[in-house]
Amino acid sequence: MVMPTLLDMGFELVRAAVLGRERPTVQIMADRADGALITVEDCEAISRAVGAVLDVADPIPGNWTLEVSSAGIDRPLTRVKDWNRFAGHRVRVEMNLPVEGRKRANGVVLGADAEIARLRLDEGGDIELPFADMRRAKLVLTDELIAATAAQIPTTN
Repeated sequence: MVMPTLLDMGFELVRAAVLGRERPTVQIMADRADGALITVEDCEAISRAVGAVLDVADPIPGNWTLEVSSAGIDRPLTRVKDWNRFAGHRVRVEMNLPVEGRKRANGVVLGADAEIARLRLDEGGDIELPFADMRRAKLVLTDELIAATAAQIPTTN
């Protein structure tokens, strides 16, 4: 429902979630489509636009709160694009169903295709994890990840 609005604005949806029952919180996590880092001003613009869409569509009964954020440095990997972009960085993965006898895996991202994410395990060996059975995957904050992210920040003179 919010994806067309984000795309029209030059953003991509990383994750959408509704949390809580009494007064639910709608969480929208976005990236800039051009690959630049998302700004506070971007989040404000997304909040206004998505808030209007949700107000009109009214998919959540009663009162709710909207939170808009960037994916951050230690971001979730929710799309094939994310797994390929962050190849070489560390990740923690939780699966809904065991793969090779494990529901959790830690290691280095090797990339992905439409159905399978690939990971080099900390204890050695590679594993293929089906997206359909993945509960969550999140980058691990490391010096290398910080340096790679810092390299994306434009310098001012």
